[in-house]
Amino acid sequence: MVKEIRLELNPSSHCKNKLNHVILKLVISFLLLGLAFRFLVSDSIGFSSLVETQRTQTPLEDTNAESPETSLPAQEPVSGYYQPNNETQLSNNAKCDLFIGDWIPDPSGPFYSNVTCRAIESHQNCMMNGRPDSGYLYWRWNPRDCELPRFNPERFLDLMRNKSWAFIGDSISRNHVQSLLCILTQVEQADEVYHDEEYRSKRWHFPSHNFTLSVVWTPFLLRADIFEDVNGVSSSEIQLHLDLLDKKWTEQYKNFDYVMIAGGKWFLKTAIYYENNTVQGCHYCPGKNLTELGFDYAYRKALQLVLRFLTRSDHKAYVFFRTTTPDHFENGEWFSGGTCNRTVPFKEGEVDMRDVDSVMRDIELEEVEKAVGIGAENGIILKLLDTTRLSLLRPDGHPGPFRQFQPFAKDKNAKVQNDCLHWCLPGPIDSWNDLVMEMMVNDGIYR
Repeated sequence: MVKEIRLELNPSSHCKNKLNHVILKLVISFLLLGLAFRFLVSDSIGFSSLVETQRTQTPLEDTNAESPETSLPAQEPVSGYYQPNNETQLSNNAKCDLFIGDWIPDPSGPFYSNVTCRAIESHQNCMMNGRPDSGYLYWRWNPRDCELPRFNPERFLDLMRNKSWAFIGDSISRNHVQSLLCILTQVEQADEVYHDEEYRSKRWHFPSHNFTLSVVWTPFLLRADIFEDVNGVSSSEIQLHLDLLDKKWTEQYKNFDYVMIAGGKWFLKTAIYYENNTVQGCHYCPGKNLTELGFDYAYRKALQLVLRFLTRSDHKAYVFFRTTTPDHFENGEWFSGGTCNRTVPFKEGEVDMRDVDSVMRDIELEEVEKAVGIGAENGIILKLLDTTRLSLLRPDGHPGPFRQFQPFAKDKNAKVQNDCLHWCLPGPIDSWNDLVMEMMVNDGIYR
């Protein structure tokens, strides 16, 4: 300001001073523009960096690669779990859909192996049974619009201190609980404190955290008389009561703080349907002169009864309902030579869901959606763990012929029964636990 006054007081250099004045204004303007541009670019770079860190990875471009293990360096598993204030949200603050995404290469591999976990049953112990490939171990589920943190066993056990959790359902539920158990026992060994005569229902206790983990085997969730051997061979039709819940789980329900409940696959079996102790019809019972009601009729009835019990119970458990799990039998079914020999995941659009799985999942979505509102009115938290589509993309994760020990040791062309429904441990089912923890921790419950 002083310089401008002095220039104006010198009349002999008026023109020159006027020109200098204009030049000075131009210089100042350029400086201001430059400063503004610097802030703009800086913010843009910062935003781009943030987007880049949140952008999901894509599967390997070389689709001919046998497995990511051969093309990615081995790394130590990630042990840290981000704090809840690091939001896994879209820019509009809407929660991302955890169940829409892709299986991406994961060089760190699983938390455990068949050596470090003693809870793996022999028919899911693909490594011990001689499965020759290991690429199926090096993928993890990644939601399309956000990052899914890896399961943190230390934090999970801290949250479960003095709590109890039950997995209620069929053998897929037992498969899932073993996956969770294998991860947790990398932090603390659990004591098996109960099992039934057939070792289908079990309970474990983590003494340092006073945490109890249970699996309750009840394949229909309803009262059912089943006449099957351990290999699934029936001597008579299943007698299924569509209006009665299985007391095996309902009588101990009040002991559980958290529940993972699921069903589905057993409803595809031949069964006679009862209501009020009277035969109403059946599913696939030729020669019985009974009305064919269909598995979908029975499954909807069962879910309505189960969800009514859960949402109207005086016991306020935290409940997850897991959707049906598709199988990957090709060229036949489990009893007719079906196999599952694929070694890499499907990509979206490469596989369609079977009609029976679509029907089951539609029933589950419809009935759970109705039940969520009723549960909320009664103080019950009910969440849908929709693992169907992400599981559909993993035909490579089943035991296949390696449900039994060294099936081709004596004869390379031996015909053996394949398991294309359950999951190898470790395997794709481990990612279900990532989803469960994210749904628990990042949903305002423990903030």
